[in-house]
Amino acid sequence: MGWLWHALAISGSMTWQILWALILGFTLSAVVQAVVRRGSVGRALGGDSPAALAAATGLGVASSSCSYASVALARSLFRKGASFTAAMTFEIASTNLVIELGIILALLMGWRFTLAEFIGGPIMIVLLAVLFRIFLRRRMVEDALAHANRGVAGSMEGHAAMDMSVTGEGSFWRRLTSARGFTAVSHIFVMEWAAIWRDIAAGLLITGALAAWVPADFWQRFFLTGHPLWAAVWGPLVGPVVAVLSFVCSIGNVPLAAVLWNGGISFGGVVSFIFADLIILPILNIYRKYYGWKMAGFIAATFYVTMVLAGYAIELLFALLHLTPGQRNASVSEAQISWNYTTWLNLAFLAVATVLLIRFFASGGAPMLRTMGGDADRLASRSG
Repeated sequence: MGWLWHALAISGSMTWQILWALILGFTLSAVVQAVVRRGSVGRALGGDSPAALAAATGLGVASSSCSYASVALARSLFRKGASFTAAMTFEIASTNLVIELGIILALLMGWRFTLAEFIGGPIMIVLLAVLFRIFLRRRMVEDALAHANRGVAGSMEGHAAMDMSVTGEGSFWRRLTSARGFTAVSHIFVMEWAAIWRDIAAGLLITGALAAWVPADFWQRFFLTGHPLWAAVWGPLVGPVVAVLSFVCSIGNVPLAAVLWNGGISFGGVVSFIFADLIILPILNIYRKYYGWKMAGFIAATFYVTMVLAGYAIELLFALLHLTPGQRNASVSEAQISWNYTTWLNLAFLAVATVLLIRFFASGGAPMLRTMGGDADRLASRSG
């Protein structure tokens, strides 16, 4: 059974690496939904101007979420008044322009990959804004917002206390630290986890299986390593496809990116692969639940195009600057749990999650979960 334990060990290691980021992302999502005023979000992120997209990028970098939590938080911003373009910009920044991702890339793959990520991210944001300006129609946005709001309202049927938006007077911190604000955050936090935890678990298990079971020579043939020119063309095209099929997410996809780099994928292909954590199959399903089929398809198509183009841009730019790594010696190993910053962060945020869970059950949240039958898919479809 060693083959099975190997895959499970990798999955467990990835879970441990991203656990604190997951909790942080869903906590921020709950805070936004519970106490951030719609007008405040609308003023900062209400359009698709350079200033609004820059604000969305900065907020995303500060949020530092995993892809699942980022999607939930972007939905929250959209419902609070952010433009759809700004919400999607936030998603890209919060998953691909964050400090911990850069650190892990540097440790496993080298500083050039970190630099490529932080250059490629803004390129992708600019390209996405252009595509949205050309192809995104007002009616599509209106339908997506109506779908999200209708779903959220549906999830609160029969439970009046679940109308948790704290919109009264007072400062942000006063609303957040009030008894009602605390309860609101706890209820929304638990609902978000209940809706998506199966998608997260499936993604981590599949990633571990691919990393453990697919031999290196398969990747070398698949990425055309014997034909350098075609490999440079093929890599950015197929990198997102591999990500979509492997269910990788956020920081957890860096170890698999290291496997693919050692296996022969092009430099630009690695970049497009890492960006594609926002269009993996479980997240595409979440887009469908949040915004409807039509907008989910639009997101998938436009994100894919911008990921590929950003990969090509990085491939060309780094080749011209002679910055493309010459060696394929990324560090690939099963991380062991030790007393490092990840462990301390996990313990700290597990404590936060425990406090929110206690508040949730103490404030009468259990009947809501029983009403929904513990069915995460049904809960997710109801809650948007």
